[in-house]
Amino acid sequence: MTKDVVTAHESTGFKELVTLMTEHKISGIPVVDHTGRAVGVVSEADTLAKEEYDGGNTRKPLFNRQRRSHWSKAAGLHAFELMTSPAITILDSSSITAAARSMAEHKVRRLCVVNLAGKLVGVVSRRDIIATYLREDTQILADIEEHVFRKGMWLFPETLTADVERGVVTLEGEVRNRTTAQVAAQLTQKVPGVIDVKNKIRFEIDDTVTAPL
Repeated sequence: MTKDVVTAHESTGFKELVTLMTEHKISGIPVVDHTGRAVGVVSEADTLAKEEYDGGNTRKPLFNRQRRSHWSKAAGLHAFELMTSPAITILDSSSITAAARSMAEHKVRRLCVVNLAGKLVGVVSRRDIIATYLREDTQILADIEEHVFRKGMWLFPETLTADVERGVVTLEGEVRNRTTAQVAAQLTQKVPGVIDVKNKIRFEIDDTVTAPL
């Protein structure tokens, strides 16, 4: 997550927005209100509408809602007229997995990260998510032992082991129920940097099978 975020206000002008994106080499700027809450995002695509539709002087598209929305931004002079709103946000306590899922669902390249009060505290991008796969195996293993075995599976932390090689995790050990082994694998997959999980945990009881009446 980028914490030192370049932001704009709703009244920020077109030229200043373009200047900010160019100087900071970014493709989008969160727009915040006077309280620091994210209200939208101005992207490069939003500013390009002015060139694409000749400043709004071309004929308005009739049948495509998305193109009509894009056309309306061509005449925009300030952030509130250009931005895509509302801003797609995610809590700062959310996982990388949740961020990736939200980006995919909303088809966006970045999310505004907010605290419980709704104020902008950072931005997470696709590049930030991809970068988690560059984590060292030792870092991933430490997270698995702490957050999966000790905290997530605290009833039996000594019965499970993990081996990490180039982001691929192999889980071994023995537990009572099959569902417990499945939960261990699911929690492990959510650890930042994990590429795949090979679940070799043995179990005594297959509690996923319904007993006949």
